[in-house]
Amino acid sequence: MSGPLYLAPPSTPSIRAEIVGGRLGAILNPASGNGVPKQGLFGVDNAVFSGKYPDDRKYLRWLERFVPHADRCLFVTAPDVVGNAFATVARSRHMLREIRAMGLPAALVAQDYMEFCPLWDWEDFDCLFVGGTTAWKLSDAAENLGRVANSIGLWTHVGRVNSLLRYRTVRWALSVDGTYPQRAGPDRSIPTILGWRDALLRDDEPPPPGLFDFDQPPHDLDPWDGGYDLASWRRTPPVPASRRPAHEQLALL
Repeated sequence: MSGPLYLAPPSTPSIRAEIVGGRLGAILNPASGNGVPKQGLFGVDNAVFSGKYPDDRKYLRWLERFVPHADRCLFVTAPDVVGNAFATVARSRHMLREIRAMGLPAALVAQDYMEFCPLWDWEDFDCLFVGGTTAWKLSDAAENLGRVANSIGLWTHVGRVNSLLRYRTVRWALSVDGTYPQRAGPDRSIPTILGWRDALLRDDEPPPPGLFDFDQPPHDLDPWDGGYDLASWRRTPPVPASRRPAHEQLALL
């Protein structure tokens, strides 16, 4: 398994050369000021997380520049609400349709509680972009959603991947991005990021079993896996045991 394709801002000639060569992909957003690479794959984020999302009308107008390059576009994220899947689905529903109408692949940004939200459908989007709080992003629930998306042919992407440890953790994804290139320096980060893919190739341990790989112990499909705090997006204390789902309370007896 070669590992997810890392998407980096195409801000220097060296990074753009890696994108053209297919060793990296590009990530673009309305606030970056970077243009579309002449060759190579790219994804488009909405800049909501950084607080720099323009508005729906301006975003759609900005997206027009990517239409001639739709065959190289991995995803375009619809606007989301950080930490809340219910609000994200409500906010992004019409924008997913607008993005698709432009001929671009639309991405729904998965947020906390998406496994509990019945208001979306797999047919509504072309890419599952895993966002959310760090605890939810790394939970079994998020991985389960990602593996299902892979199994039905959707693109899968995980944001905020800034270390080999996290890169290994989300190795089921097809692409990732993060702020590591900006923090370490775009050109200085290249050997490290490319080394993450090499590290996965050198791993002796087998990759995690697939969601539907019944030759391996079955993956835990319980949506509330206990691996993250249901109220973390509100910055409140962890959910007391007495307020957890009934089956979790019984497990503690």
